[in-house]
Amino acid sequence: MRILVIGSGKMGTSLAQSLIAEGHDVTVIDRSDTVIQRSQDALDAMFIHGSGVSVDTLREADVQHADIVIAATMGDEINMLSCLTAKRLGAQYTIARIRDPEYLSTLPFLQKELSIDYAINPERATAREISRMLRFPFAGMVETFARGQVEMADFRAAEGDGVVGVPLRDMYRKNKHLPQVLFCAVERGDDLIIPKGDFVIQAGDRVHVVSDVKTITQFFEALNKGSSAIKTVMIMGGGRIGYYLANMLLGMKIKVSLIELNPEKARRLSESLPGATIIQGDGTDQDLLESEGLPDVHAFVPLSGRDEENLMAGFYAVQRGVKKVIVKSNRDNYSAIMHNMGLDSIISPKTVACNTILRTVRTRASRATATVERMYRLMDGRAEALEFIAQANAPYIHVPLKNLNVSGDALIAVIVREGQVQVPFGNDTIEAGDHVVAISRRPGISDLGQIVRK
Repeated sequence: MRILVIGSGKMGTSLAQSLIAEGHDVTVIDRSDTVIQRSQDALDAMFIHGSGVSVDTLREADVQHADIVIAATMGDEINMLSCLTAKRLGAQYTIARIRDPEYLSTLPFLQKELSIDYAINPERATAREISRMLRFPFAGMVETFARGQVEMADFRAAEGDGVVGVPLRDMYRKNKHLPQVLFCAVERGDDLIIPKGDFVIQAGDRVHVVSDVKTITQFFEALNKGSSAIKTVMIMGGGRIGYYLANMLLGMKIKVSLIELNPEKARRLSESLPGATIIQGDGTDQDLLESEGLPDVHAFVPLSGRDEENLMAGFYAVQRGVKKVIVKSNRDNYSAIMHNMGLDSIISPKTVACNTILRTVRTRASRATATVERMYRLMDGRAEALEFIAQANAPYIHVPLKNLNVSGDALIAVIVREGQVQVPFGNDTIEAGDHVVAISRRPGISDLGQIVRK
């Protein structure tokens, strides 16, 4: 597909890099010669100097033949006008990054009037991800599929869990009390494994399981990991993510305290979040954290604009015994360090937004035998969890799975049919309209037919 990316900042560059890796023809527009020079050294794309609002610049980028235009500059208004101009010049589909909370209530109207096919708010999407991660304090991530009917969560296996040292094929014979979930992926060191029946989980493995919401909750309770619900959260940083997250948590009846350094911003937050406790001060100050009761909160979420500050504050919270710490970091090279030092829950607004946009791109690129509905990346993109909706014209419809060729680097994890969730076996079939969740170590999958063949 021909894709035009407007804006070569962190998000635009990361997005262009992923799109190029998936084989798309990418053109990047940016107003800064310095940014273009830097990006040219890292990306195999065509670069054009100019504004995404300029008709001449868009025509030079051949916008009239673009399948998708993604406006990802730092300015909401520029992104919206770029989409409008691109659509009027012939672009097929437009995506805009719109971040300001003031646009939230009028977003449907703006999308219609400005010809924006899809709008992404990275900060709000990130806050939503964090609120979901707080449901299972022991898990590094919790992802949902099939409109919330299916969940995938991970946990660090420990001695005494009952799942350690037992081949998966014997797991439920030896642990009859254990609700049956699917062990869909295991991270061991730098490797990600799609486990088979003879696989044995070891202490220290990060294990990903998937099932319906009720069963996966019962599974973790059986492992004594169903710890008490999060009732108090301390947030460091009153930016957009902090504001959105506090709003969501207050709606969930969770007690929220928010630390913000800027006095004026702290004053505005106290007016817009009357249910939260707003603290004006430096969230990296250990004395302040102690005086505000850090060791007594159930969760701590550092969301400042500096990754290093978030990292250090997160480490301190772990040392003080906070049971759930979620750290915001946009630097991919920090992930391994954080995991090795005990920070299992890391959130990146850039990654959340890029994954959402990539899923939309794949849906547009799909051959329509099973379109991508949701997509999550595992281990910095080395594997993916994907949800497809099977179409009636697919060649594998009605065929038992045992008679299909399933890619060796993939796994069919769950099939959801008419609201019923099932872990599939050899005699089960995929039918039209099914929600199919698959795990693949091969990136760039846009169609279930790339994983399952007749």
